Amino acid sequence: MHGSSGSARKACPVISETNYRKQISGENSGTLSGIMRCVYRVLSAPYGLIMMLRNVAYDVGISRSTRIPVPVIAVGNLTTGGTGKTPIVVTVVRALQQQGLRPGIVSRGYRADASGENDEKRVLDLLCPHVPHEQNPNRVAASAKLIASDDVDVIVLDDAFQHRRIARNLNVVLIDATNPFGYGYQLPRGLLREPISSLNRADLVLITRTDNVTAAVLQKIEAIVRQHNSRLADRIYRVQFRPSGLIAGSGEEAQTTEIVRNQPVTIMTAIGNPEAFVATCQQIDAKVMATRFFPDHHHYTREHLDDVQELARTAGSPLILTTLKDMVKIPDSYRNIFAVQIETVFQPANDEPKFRDELVRATTIQ
Repeated sequence: MHGSSGSARKACPVISETNYRKQISGENSGTLSGIMRCVYRVLSAPYGLIMMLRNVAYDVGISRSTRIPVPVIAVGNLTTGGTGKTPIVVTVVRALQQQGLRPGIVSRGYRADASGENDEKRVLDLLCPHVPHEQNPNRVAASAKLIASDDVDVIVLDDAFQHRRIARNLNVVLIDATNPFGYGYQLPRGLLREPISSLNRADLVLITRTDNVTAAVLQKIEAIVRQHNSRLADRIYRVQFRPSGLIAGSGEEAQTTEIVRNQPVTIMTAIGNPEAFVATCQQIDAKVMATRFFPDHHHYTREHLDDVQELARTAGSPLILTTLKDMVKIPDSYRNIFAVQIETVFQPANDEPKFRDELVRATTIQ
């Protein structure tokens, strides 16, 4: 693949984040990277201590979780970003609606723009129309507001495994098969938000992007999960994200992925696991000629988008592919940018009814 163009390198935060991931993964093996890994590991100690003390406070009852008057389903993960939470939240919401329930979504609103909304909310509003969604760091207050004003009878907490202020009926934890445990360390030495042992709080686990790794890798991940929580022995599900179409930001009708088959493309995205999106594009036989990765939840400027256009022209791949999370932040005037739509697929397929049964049990037992 071609690298970023000279103009694209102007954005120092982009390069810094890329180098950071290369350093903690060991991809960068130079002396400076080794020193930085040592520094990150030292910094991980106070972070890990804070997380441990916080969890102990909840475990022994010093801190208490608030129980709200409707069932709560939390979707989260052990690592920072990139596990596929948004499509899973969509799957959960739609399943609850099919049960005849009226779900509401609550999220923190990380990296919201001047409008008070972030990219994830815009995507969820698009994919789950008419489902109320409240963004507020105080998720207890956000839940109360939804219950009072929108006749909501079940709350879906987005990105909430670490948020323990609200008691939940079901704790769903996502693990990305391509980077399951964040290089084995807590932040900033790795990508773990808390120790792997915290899986003892999970009620079920979804391993995502299972089609991007071997059967042996999946078996090893499942063994580690069971090691930390034996209750999950038969509550681990395998999930794939399959490309289902392309959509332009201008609101045009979705097109099939055939238009990019064997065609040169440039990839632009600002998500937690950009390499996984590259793999998704390769699934539809797009020829990836250039990539430009921005930090997760990045707010695009005209200059950034024009830089990517220049990169695409230089690479001879004028068609640009991105995610729906990116597309909702891009002006419609960029007619050569398409979002890859994906669908959630359980493997084997008969695991999906079992997953739905888990939701039924969680929402009928208070």
